[in-house]
Amino acid sequence: MSEFFNEYYSHAEERAKEGIPPLPLTKEQTSEVIELLKNPPAGKEDELVALITDRVNPGVDPAAQVKAEFLFKVAHGEESSPLITPHRAVELLGTMVGGYNLDGLIRLVDEQGELAETAATALKNMVLSVNRYEDVQALIDKGNEIAKDILVSWANGEWFTSQPETAEVIETVVYKVDGEINTDDFSPASFAFTRADIPMHANCMGGSLFPNGPQEISDLKEKTNLPVTFVGDVVGTGSSRKSAINSLLWHIGEDIPCIPNKRRGGVVIGDTIAPIFFNTAEDSGSLPIQTDVSKLTTGTVIKVYPAKGLITDADGNEITSYPVKPDTILDEYRAGGRVPLIIGKQLTERARATLGMSSLDESGIFVVPNHPELHEGQGYTLAQKMVGKACGVDGILPGTSCLPKMTTVGSQDTTGPMTRGEITELACLKFNADLVMQSFCHTAAYPKPADVTTHATLPDYIMNRKGVSLRPGDGVIHSWLNRLLIPDTVGTGGDSHTRFPMGISFPAGSGLVAFAAALGVMPLDMPESVLVRFKGELQPGVTLRDIVNAIPYQAIQEGLLTVEKKNKKNIFAGRILEMEGLPDLKVEQAFELTDAAAERSAAAASIKLGRESTVEYLNSNVTLMEEMIKGGYGDAETLQRRIESVKDWIENGELMSADENAEYAAIIEIDLADVKEPILCCPNDPDDVKKLSDVQGGKVDDVFIGSCMTNIGHFRAAGEVLDGEGFANVKLWICPPTKMDQAQLTKEGYYSKFSAAGARIEIPGCSLCMGNQARVKDNAVVFSTSTRNFNNRMGTGAQVYLGSAELAAVVALKGELPSPAEYVAIVAPKLKGKEADIYKYLNFHQMTEFSV
Repeated sequence: MSEFFNEYYSHAEERAKEGIPPLPLTKEQTSEVIELLKNPPAGKEDELVALITDRVNPGVDPAAQVKAEFLFKVAHGEESSPLITPHRAVELLGTMVGGYNLDGLIRLVDEQGELAETAATALKNMVLSVNRYEDVQALIDKGNEIAKDILVSWANGEWFTSQPETAEVIETVVYKVDGEINTDDFSPASFAFTRADIPMHANCMGGSLFPNGPQEISDLKEKTNLPVTFVGDVVGTGSSRKSAINSLLWHIGEDIPCIPNKRRGGVVIGDTIAPIFFNTAEDSGSLPIQTDVSKLTTGTVIKVYPAKGLITDADGNEITSYPVKPDTILDEYRAGGRVPLIIGKQLTERARATLGMSSLDESGIFVVPNHPELHEGQGYTLAQKMVGKACGVDGILPGTSCLPKMTTVGSQDTTGPMTRGEITELACLKFNADLVMQSFCHTAAYPKPADVTTHATLPDYIMNRKGVSLRPGDGVIHSWLNRLLIPDTVGTGGDSHTRFPMGISFPAGSGLVAFAAALGVMPLDMPESVLVRFKGELQPGVTLRDIVNAIPYQAIQEGLLTVEKKNKKNIFAGRILEMEGLPDLKVEQAFELTDAAAERSAAAASIKLGRESTVEYLNSNVTLMEEMIKGGYGDAETLQRRIESVKDWIENGELMSADENAEYAAIIEIDLADVKEPILCCPNDPDDVKKLSDVQGGKVDDVFIGSCMTNIGHFRAAGEVLDGEGFANVKLWICPPTKMDQAQLTKEGYYSKFSAAGARIEIPGCSLCMGNQARVKDNAVVFSTSTRNFNNRMGTGAQVYLGSAELAAVVALKGELPSPAEYVAIVAPKLKGKEADIYKYLNFHQMTEFSV
């Protein structure tokens, strides 16, 4: 007997100490199992069959390739095992989702032997068969009746109708967490390096908010012998982490047959569920429900009636009701998630068209979404026009389910390994999205061993599929991805701050990002829009970051936003934040506004730009992409195609505009003349915004100047304020967003100014913003230019203010929040007469000796 079992048992024992199953088999382990299956040791027969059946990842995982090749050879009589008959081998091929198994199944149908019908049954029920649609069609053209039967099955949606219908009632027990639960509570950033290992990462679910959650959920299951439903007041705010839903479903979901270490199903109920979290739950085969949760408490046994939108107690007395939304959600739940439903519907629609059958909507197989239509006198917003263009129509109204083309897709490193797994499971060997980019900004500075492995392996994985991969130390994903955009197009990214400054992005969890990259489209239930209209002129001493914070400030004044989490109001939640009235903004400045839409819990953001600044930015970006090709950034063909698209837009493109008769859920007007002093986000809630005069005098321990909310102008301004003032009176952190910013700031002498102030200078990337790398000391008070300030994000117990780089520099000098008068007295003379040089941006096409 080989050493396989000794080594595997040792690994399994170590994992069992953590309460988790072994990792899926590697390619090498799968090969060893196969050799043992050919001549099984006595007493190991059942274990070996279980290993090859349940412990190999599906899709185009390297281990799946080894498994698929062996099973086909068994089916074909080229190999044998006393434990796996040829018929069973074909059945096992049918459990592998799609990818390397498809070739063998199609060959068996082509040969029309005794296993052809078994292979056909597997193909009928596998939605990723769509990747080999042409091959099945070719068999039909040769007169293969079994292949035709497969096509008819696809056309009739048997892959869906063969699934059990959603239960009329789900009896379950409640586990409730009060208050706001953000994705860092489900998936703590400090354990980001374990995210791809779902069971391991799930052990840290709860963070400091409900640290005993995993054990308490387990106890509830054991006590009641019922599935557990997770309930919260506000669920899933913050980052777009598929790892958050992965961790939750590990505790409340069900195993997926033949797919190791992954679960689906489960019910999640929230008074409010953040849009990205809701969508990720849909994609993962869970049932998210938004309803009043005030009468739901931990340990309560409830009955959920999914089709009725009703929740009762164990005796059938109504507790609450809710609208069943979206229209397709029960189909999604039945299909095992929104992603398989969408792929399957594409397969069925294509087969019906081939056979000349009625349309998908007329088939009666699936729920048909109720799409709204323009009423008389109604126009489209800017966002609705951009999404419409991506769908091949004039506009998309709120409430419409659609599949917009994803022109640009971004993946970052703490979610990248999960995205890779999802891409592998989708059997994707070449991206269909026009441009997919991978970054390494969250883990470059202080990589753990798992991060080092990711840095070494993920770039080739992305580039082999014709994507573009950055390198550790290059900088923040958004600052790079924004440079690769085409105006008025639609995209997505596996980071909640993927908020394009031109065009529009709908950030998503890693599963949906993988879907967008692999298929080139992404499911979207079009949200409503809220318009923020600016007017007037920026006042002295007021920065654009203050205007960013003026948005929630004004919403609070108008009663459209509340800070209190119970019965919270948030006009932006789940909607698109559209902005206009600042036509002279540079694109880099525009990103400050769209980026912060994440903190508003908005589904997306758009801003009306001017053509002159847009063309200036695009010309700069063309030069950057040309240098990326010279610098060996793959994929050169993809980058060159994007260069040509951008050049074509510069030559022929015109920016879209909202129709004057467009309709919005709300219109908020902000007169810049009314904003006379800095506005800050206060600890620890980005909605808790106050004027500087309301919080002046507060002591501060650390100041962080960095994150995707900054650009080179902010660092120049901070450097001027710090210049000549000696050491800062706080611990000062400096972290430019890209290596291009770093190089230019060094060249201009600003790094010497930061050094003279005693700053700790980080490599370009996310640094303290993410909180999974460097951390501030426990209970520190921090002033930061970063994106968000949720509890424990930057450090355990940290109290974090968010504001401008200019104010950050003043705070660094004083060690406390200044008064508005003190702030102006320090900043104004430092910047006077230098504004044009300070607030200029990186126009690479105008720079000499520029390279990446």
